[in-house]
Amino acid sequence: MTALTRPAALLFDLDGALVDTAPDLARATNALRAHHGLSALPYPVIRAQVSNGGSALVELALGLAREAPGHDEARTFLLAAYGEAVAAESRVFPSLAPLLEAWEAAGAPWGIVTNKPRAYAAPLVEALALSPGALLCADDLPVKKPDPAPLHEAARRLGVSPQACWYIGDHLRDIQAARAAGMAAVAVGWGYTETADDYRRWPADLWFETGEALAAALG
Repeated sequence: MTALTRPAALLFDLDGALVDTAPDLARATNALRAHHGLSALPYPVIRAQVSNGGSALVELALGLAREAPGHDEARTFLLAAYGEAVAAESRVFPSLAPLLEAWEAAGAPWGIVTNKPRAYAAPLVEALALSPGALLCADDLPVKKPDPAPLHEAARRLGVSPQACWYIGDHLRDIQAARAAGMAAVAVGWGYTETADDYRRWPADLWFETGEALAAALG
């Protein structure tokens, strides 16, 4: 398969690639800071760390490394605050909504592979009325991205070969997972990459700055 072959199925990372979850995660991060008597961090500072997960947000909020005393308790607080309202402000990126609508109307399969735990991913997907044919979460298998196993399992559930899929993500681990899975690796620039991390330098097959450009490539 060449990188430009139209895929039989699309697979998306969730946070930052398909859904803009940063507003709700920023709310939870600043709730953690408020709990410790600290002022709120600027939204752009938090947004840049969202794809790195809860532990990274704890380190950002409180300066507690993963192995530091108190980190686990802080992470539990942050996730509880987030879990209270996973979809208060989170939305599918506007440029992707028509793409998904057209893809589903054509009867083509699509799915989500995320490192987000199911306890948060499934309610979010339901709240946004999304209907992926496969939803693979961090705790569904013994391994998670960048291991290719979740991508392989998603393709199996969709009834397509990995080589017939595009995997679309906003983090280097997404590209690594896609390449290891034998899928076309699609890097997108609308997600949560840090300023110094240029997604166009990742070893992807395709790079898109906007959802409209992705839709145009899919025809």
